[in-house]
Amino acid sequence: MEFMSEVGTKDENEISGDAGERVYELGYILIPSISEEDLPVLYGNLKELVASFGGIVISDEMPKMIQLAYAMVKVAANMRNKFNTGYFGWIKFTMSSDKVLELKKKLDLDLNIIRFLILKTVKENTIAAKRFVRNGEAYRRAGITKKNTGDDVAVPINKEEIDKEIDALISA
Repeated sequence: MEFMSEVGTKDENEISGDAGERVYELGYILIPSISEEDLPVLYGNLKELVASFGGIVISDEMPKMIQLAYAMVKVAANMRNKFNTGYFGWIKFTMSSDKVLELKKKLDLDLNIIRFLILKTVKENTIAAKRFVRNGEAYRRAGITKKNTGDDVAVPINKEEIDKEIDALISA
């Protein structure tokens, strides 16, 4: 039940970690020319790099090939390389805040990384619930609401009856 108490309560240790450590997330895009056999090796190297600076991995995801929203440029060996696809992955970890800058410097030198981002985050899982779309209407898992389809029949308004009801409410 130790796990339940950790998830159920929000204290400062969840946000900042123990002994001055904070929770961070490293999101990265690897170059698409990496072979499928070499991908687990580079993925393991990134996790080891985080661990070498005293980081403790909380959760992570194996990089997957994605289509990039726009072409990204990486300069390597005085050559500009454009990428439209890449392997996207992430690692959530705790680390001392003074070591994060050293980790950033190491990641800047890695030629296999097109781009990366290090964010401060929280330990718990923050993935939003999925939405389902059917017939142009959005449904959420928690509360399903249906939009008005316009099939309702209009009832004529009688102004005299409304005035009588208003007068009765005012006099009461």
